[in-house]
Amino acid sequence: MPRKFLPTPRNSRLGSWPRRRFLQSTLAAAVGVSLTNCRQAITAPQGGSANDNTLHIYTWANYIDDALAAEFTQRTGTRVVVDIFDSNEVMLTKLKAGGGGAYSLVYPSDYMVSEMIEAGLLTTLDHARLQGLDNLKTKWQNPPYDPDNAHSIPFNWGTTGLLFNQDVTPGTPTDWSFLWENKEALARRITLLDDMRETLGVALKTLGFSYNTNDPAQISAAYDKLRELQPYIAAFKTTGFENEILAGDLAISMAYSSDAIALVKEDDRLQYIIPTSGTSLWTDTMAIPTTAPNVEAAYQWINFMLEPEVAKAAVERLFFATANQAAFDLLPAEIRNNAELYPPDSVLARSEGIQSISTASNDLFDRYWTQITSA
Repeated sequence: MPRKFLPTPRNSRLGSWPRRRFLQSTLAAAVGVSLTNCRQAITAPQGGSANDNTLHIYTWANYIDDALAAEFTQRTGTRVVVDIFDSNEVMLTKLKAGGGGAYSLVYPSDYMVSEMIEAGLLTTLDHARLQGLDNLKTKWQNPPYDPDNAHSIPFNWGTTGLLFNQDVTPGTPTDWSFLWENKEALARRITLLDDMRETLGVALKTLGFSYNTNDPAQISAAYDKLRELQPYIAAFKTTGFENEILAGDLAISMAYSSDAIALVKEDDRLQYIIPTSGTSLWTDTMAIPTTAPNVEAAYQWINFMLEPEVAKAAVERLFFATANQAAFDLLPAEIRNNAELYPPDSVLARSEGIQSISTASNDLFDRYWTQITSA
């Protein structure tokens, strides 16, 4: 886990939004939350039965802060313990290895929901126990990855793009191709996400292919394209790049919009762009594993997060794009009108959601990804 770099902010471009979420101190002893500010896999907690009045959650970093957990505990009397994963594949592996018995709530992304449903890992939700489903934006009331939200509830969404430090980047990137065109000038000052589908997907997108191709020739071409860039990449990181890019040790990082926007708030040398050729649109959800030890607390948490005021407050502190229309309507104009957080339709039209692909294609992705990251 990187040290906490605390720069003096230059001109904030997001008004009065608070300091970025990964610099927030944790008060685990006070609120009963086990948090880490890096998206890293953590050994599953032992126990976690419905009788110990604890809700164990397995999620991405920076989706739950102390204030959120404290309010839930105050209302319900249930202690919240949060463990962090850094990719959907890490989370899936943990659950398949038996870790699902430790967690009552997980936060898979859209395409992973489809895979987990097929693997029988997610509970079919009882909508009669849920309150606030009608608060969701229309787009997420019947999503293609989980029709009628039968197994998952949309939590937030965003884009994947390029975060760069204008002081040390040679020019202004507008598209993914910038990385290849300037690879020598950027040598060892680039990080890409430690995410198989996202990062190989960028190579596919650069070649004019879909993120969701099942064509072996196209997947192979994407592998070759990424290999061209590989010698110039400093690391594959989902988080852990923040201090380096703030300090100017890195020039450019592939990043999720929610993480990047928080950093832009911190220093006006940083800028986040959505590539002009398009990018991935992701949705992260809340779901209950079939082996959840505290199902009642999981439903309580989902209902809690569906409350407009709760979701609004979380957005204002944590800088993610909510899938909750009622919460969105309550947000101040400076957030609702932020085009990096809520891109216009013209940008969304050039992008696509990552979907579940065939087993053979997924195996090919996995083989190429292992070769790339282990070289």
